[in-house]
Amino acid sequence: MNKEILQQAALLHPEEIMHPYSEIMGLGGFDAICAFSEHLSGQSVYVPSLRTIFFRCLEEEARKEYNGHNSAMLSKKYGFTERHFRRILGRP
Repeated sequence: MNKEILQQAALLHPEEIMHPYSEIMGLGGFDAICAFSEHLSGQSVYVPSLRTIFFRCLEEEARKEYNGHNSAMLSKKYGFTERHFRRILGRP
């Protein structure tokens, strides 16, 4: 389908765009929803929370900042329990 025709129709009739895709288009624009559709078309997709998406990144940052004495502060900063932070570090 010609994207120019799609974009024109979407701009003229935004209320007709299916939910939640209208919200995605509102956040990222027409090109974002096209990329989203082209990449994931036909799949059932679960969208987790941002914390879940970036959880391992948070663990890595906490591990890098650990100095041997700041586990309580890092646990609080990154939203981990101290027990989970010890697991991240490989300690019982």
